[in-house]
Amino acid sequence: MKILFTQETDWIKRNPAQQHNLAEMLSRRGHEVRVIDYELPWKSETKKGLFSKRKVFEKVSKIHKDANITVIRPGSIKLPILNYISLFFSHRKEIKRQIQEFNPEVIVGWGIINSYLAAKAAQKNNIPFIYYWIYVLHLLIPNRLFRPLGKAIEKKALKKADFVIVINENLKGHVVSLGASADKSSVIRAGIDLIRFDSKINYINIRKQYDLNDYDRVLFFMGWLYHFSGLGDVMKALSKNGNLRLKLLIVGEGDAHADLKVLRDRYRLGDRVILTGNKEYSEIPNFIAAADICILPTDPSEPIMQDIVPIKMYEYMIMRKPVIATRLPGLMKEFGEGNGVIYAEQPREVIKIAEGLFNSGSHHIFRLGLLARKYVERNSWNKITNQFERTLEDAIRGKASE
Repeated sequence: MKILFTQETDWIKRNPAQQHNLAEMLSRRGHEVRVIDYELPWKSETKKGLFSKRKVFEKVSKIHKDANITVIRPGSIKLPILNYISLFFSHRKEIKRQIQEFNPEVIVGWGIINSYLAAKAAQKNNIPFIYYWIYVLHLLIPNRLFRPLGKAIEKKALKKADFVIVINENLKGHVVSLGASADKSSVIRAGIDLIRFDSKINYINIRKQYDLNDYDRVLFFMGWLYHFSGLGDVMKALSKNGNLRLKLLIVGEGDAHADLKVLRDRYRLGDRVILTGNKEYSEIPNFIAAADICILPTDPSEPIMQDIVPIKMYEYMIMRKPVIATRLPGLMKEFGEGNGVIYAEQPREVIKIAEGLFNSGSHHIFRLGLLARKYVERNSWNKITNQFERTLEDAIRGKASE
């Protein structure tokens, strides 16, 4: 198959997510995969200039070295509001160009504006369009004034889609409420690389690198550092906890990174909070292995987090790590009770819950980790990719028979 993906974030710099895994798995199976992406973090770029030119990145791989993805980044204007306008025109032009040059058999969209453009172009050229939802995208639009417009565009794209894929049941209900056909919507969950995320990985080098000894009890978080990640509240609670062996290891960068550094200094947690910055995806299993408990302390009032299940949850759990997470509807529906996930009402409760688990003994933590792995090990990337591949093939056959 020739498959064209569209998204409105940086394919190369952002942490590997659902789409990266699927695209690279499909590439390894011999499918031709191209991605139209967007230089989302342009505000933080050090390069000056109001315009960025079209770029093509060949043989891109973030997870599997033998994957071969071509990433096309249309030019854009680096000014607030005008960036959205330029995205509309440059992505519309690029989608048209890829349909003419690449001749894709199916198009899969992850964005808002370019998904609508892709759905419209696909309809015009009799190409099946799949709208894939990992989270409610319009809630991530920084300027809240534009969110209603983003939602309206999502609705139009959903109605034009030949099929809609979501990663959990809560999201399925959400897209149907926005106008997607329930009969043409299905759940394909996040996957796990059972070989890469081996729970028997040796973690000693990571512990030594960050001066963590055998007596330290390590909580771990990874991913993009949003302000709603709840880590500031966790750090504040940690500062009030007298157990100096309880430490927090954070891997990742993002909007809140600088603020977390400030909080670490304010609360005098220099030796108890470790901020590593971004790490290569190949290193992530070693960091998880070095932890005792993983956390997802998201602000429970944050709208974007109500219906999603971050892929990091599966990666934590497959490594036999208990997870302390705030009680979010999507997580509750996905993992329920008794499967290695312990729920907190607020981020500030994470430290107290962790202290209680450590006091219960290592055997109890180990047992919770086993429950976590058992629950998610059914979701291998091979199995998930099989489902996704079949969906694309069915969409192509369906369009051909119309």
